[in-house]
Amino acid sequence: MSVFNKKIVNTASAPAAIGPYSQAVVVNGTVYISGQLGMDVASGQLVDGGVQAQTRQALLNMGEILKAAGCNFNNVVKTTVLLKDINDFNTVNEVYKTFFSSNFPARAAYQVAALPRGGLVEIEAVAVLGPLSDS
Repeated sequence: MSVFNKKIVNTASAPAAIGPYSQAVVVNGTVYISGQLGMDVASGQLVDGGVQAQTRQALLNMGEILKAAGCNFNNVVKTTVLLKDINDFNTVNEVYKTFFSSNFPARAAYQVAALPRGGLVEIEAVAVLGPLSDS
């Protein structure tokens, strides 16, 4: 039976987890990134500016976690976007495509009843370590 190594990823460059979970976990070359809110790392508060600003900050936070894990947005293969209001879908997409500009990862998007801290958007991701080739 194979034993897989589990590595916890933690960086001070992204907001600390606000519950009993890790920013990310790496298992067998796959990075599982916990949902990121649009929280400012210095203040620990949601950024001002609505869903557009919170989406940008959530993805900036995700980028820091990806970097700490040893990869970047090109390594992301799947995301899940949770929205307080599905009517914000297009606004979120406008910001999202500035971080993912081609060969987009698979994605699901859902409207939810509420998000932690009153957030308007939360984004989680799965990435694969190492160089990837587009085919």
